This record gives sequence, C-alpha cells and structure tokens, in this order.
Amino acid sequence: MQPAFSVLFLTTLIGAGQGLFLALFTAELGADIGWTPATPPAFLAIGAAVALVLTGLGLVSSFFHLGRPERAWRSAARWRTSWLSREVIVLPMFMAALACYGLAHASGWSAAHPVPTLVLGAITAALALALYLCTGMIYACLKFLQEWASPLTVINYTLLGLASGSTLATALAAQTAAPALTAFFGAGALLATAAAFVFRAASLVRNARLRPKSTLQTAIGVRHPRIVQISQGFMGGSFNTREFFHGRSRALLRSVKWVFLILAFPVPALLLATGVWLDRPALPALAFVLQYVGLLAERWFFFAQANHPQNLYYQAVA
Repeated sequence: MQPAFSVLFLTTLIGAGQGLFLALFTAELGADIGWTPATPPAFLAIGAAVALVLTGLGLVSSFFHLGRPERAWRSAARWRTSWLSREVIVLPMFMAALACYGLAHASGWSAAHPVPTLVLGAITAALALALYLCTGMIYACLKFLQEWASPLTVINYTLLGLASGSTLATALAAQTAAPALTAFFGAGALLATAAAFVFRAASLVRNARLRPKSTLQTAIGVRHPRIVQISQGFMGGSFNTREFFHGRSRALLRSVKWVFLILAFPVPALLLATGVWLDRPALPALAFVLQYVGLLAERWFFFAQANHPQNLYYQAVA
C-alpha cells in the first residue's frame, strides 16, 4: 500500500495523546488508593492539555487525506458496519471528555469533587481504549490484506500508543522535578515499550511467513503453470498504481524496518532508564522525540508492507 503521511501523523499523534492520558489517569487512580505518589492537579491539567493538543493535531492532519474535506461529516454515517465511522464518532467524544477532565483539574473542581472527577476520568479512559480498538480494526478487518488481518494489528496500535504516551508522561514529570512521578511513569514506559516490542516483533515474524492466497492463475481462471504478464493495460500510471503500491525497493523496506526497530524500542528504553536513574530531565524528552520518529517509520512500514492483491495485475507498465 502507499503510505499517506497525513495518516501516519494522524495515528501516531492521536495514539500518543491517548497513551499520555491513560498514563496520567493511571497515576491519579493509583494515588487515590495509595499505590502511587500523589499527582498534583496542575500536573494532570498540563498533561491533559498536551494530550488534547496532540489529538487535535492528529485530527487536523487527517483532513489532508480527504479529497473533499467539506464532506468529512458524512464519514460517520456508516457507524453500524464501518470501523472508520466509529472512529470518527469516538474521537471527538474522547477529545470532549479529555477537555472536561483537564478543566476539572485546572479549575480546582477536582479537589472539591474527587469522585465525579474519577468517574469522568474512567469514562475518558474507556473512550481512549475504544478509540484504539476502532483505529486498529479499520485495518485488521480487511481480510484481503493478510499483513493487517490479525488481532496483532489492534494490539500493536494500542501498545505503541501506550509506549509513546507513557514516555511523554515521563518527560513531563521530569521537567516538573517530581522524582517519584518520573520513576513511576518511567517504569510504565519501559514496560509498555518492552511489550510493544514483543508484539511488534511477533507481527513481523507472522507477516514474513505469509504466502499469497491469490495468483495470476486464480485471478484470470487459467490453469497454465506459467503465465507472464507483459503489460498492465496502461502506458503510464493510474490511481491503482499510485494508491495501492508504494513503488519502493525491498532494500528500502528492510532499512526502514531496522530504523523503527532501533529508534522505537531500545534507544528510548536506554534513554529513559538512564534519565530516571541519573535524574537527567533532558533524556526522557529526547527519548520521546526519538521514539516518535521511530513510530513514524514503523507506521510507514506498516502501510508499505501490506501487499494489495490487485498488485498481481499491475506488475508491469509495458
């Protein structure tokens, strides 16, 4: 498939925003039951604002992928059968709940009404998890794209978002000179990054073993063992050749795979561990930046690796 940069930014920015909020709410919930250090309302308000900005930037980037942006509202009409429509509905609901959660802490309302604030946070967390599900299922439900048609797609979207969001939470805590919170978020970020690596590696192993279910023989109903395609039917490019194939070499795909495997997992993990251990606030911030670059590469590879069955036909220009 042809990776669209608007979709790369959409999924990675929104995923990081969801992960950041879930890290914040986990810390707040843990503090209320005495399992984690206290979370200042101001810190939660700032974190929610950052998560809202990331989510908003992701939403804005999605409009660059639309041929007719003024008709974007119609994408919610098929919510009964379309995961894309469900994502379009859940995303603004999550953003609205996130804004209310941030305002509750920024205004001091949470201090006077702790239980309703926790209920609001739980609703927002449920919407964040539902959004991960919707986004992942947009691709996992496509049975004809074998690389995507797996529960690992949803799991990886969720874990990669949690990893980047937790890393960002660690960076924010480090900048506020809160060692206890930094250690808590850092531990969560390392755990999420390790889990994301395991499941992303599992998807790479699975996809490497896939074999195409369709052939030229089955496509045209000819049983001859040797069929050679001379032309695709066009003398130049077409929508199909532009949108359903990236046109890059296998060597480039291998290079991008190693880039994201290094930048998204071991490098940020090492920077996080070092930054928390030595109390270096700049290192968690650098870890988030490098991990996000790695996630952009991962998402590009995710789309480029998917082989659309129609590419069996559009193999040669002439």
